[in-house]
Amino acid sequence: MQSTFNDLIQKRRSIYGLGKDVEASNEEITALVKDIIQHSPSAFNNQTTRAVVLFEGSHDKLWEIVWDHVKDANPNATEEDVENTRQKIASFQAAYGTILFFEDQEIVREYEEQFALYADNFQPWSEQANGAATMNVWTALAEQGIGASLQHYNPLIDEDVRQTWDLPETWKLRSQMPFGSIEAAPGDKDFYPIDARVLAFN
Repeated sequence: MQSTFNDLIQKRRSIYGLGKDVEASNEEITALVKDIIQHSPSAFNNQTTRAVVLFEGSHDKLWEIVWDHVKDANPNATEEDVENTRQKIASFQAAYGTILFFEDQEIVREYEEQFALYADNFQPWSEQANGAATMNVWTALAEQGIGASLQHYNPLIDEDVRQTWDLPETWKLRSQMPFGSIEAAPGDKDFYPIDARVLAFN
């Protein structure tokens, strides 16, 4: 029962060795992200997920913001720790671009008020929608031969991100996805026994 979709799911990996040798244009990548976000599922079709695609100077600026926030975040860090962090962030900046994923809290609140019976569920449903959209974009990039990983420097960088790109205050940053050419293949992946994770009953 193997299919092209299964192959793509397996092809989607966390790629940390990223570069700028991407054949697709900025316009093509943006159009791909728009198409995937538009058709990704959400509870009540409330379409809470938002995305910002950063290229070139904006991409570099994001990782400068990240470095500015994390370099002094741990006062007990050793020089080696700081250098390792600097190299890690530099590896993300070496990528071609970055996609920022958000959830629009204004929409979430509107649905909490409109459908009071399900009010407690709209926040977790929002996170599920964001996860689905993120996974779909990640897999679509993998189909194009573009590597990516998912990072979480929020909430440290939230306010600077909002101000730098003049984004609505209701957009809550959930993750950052650096993407680019695959310069180093991912290593082997260990799996927890699948029969302990998936059960089936007749």
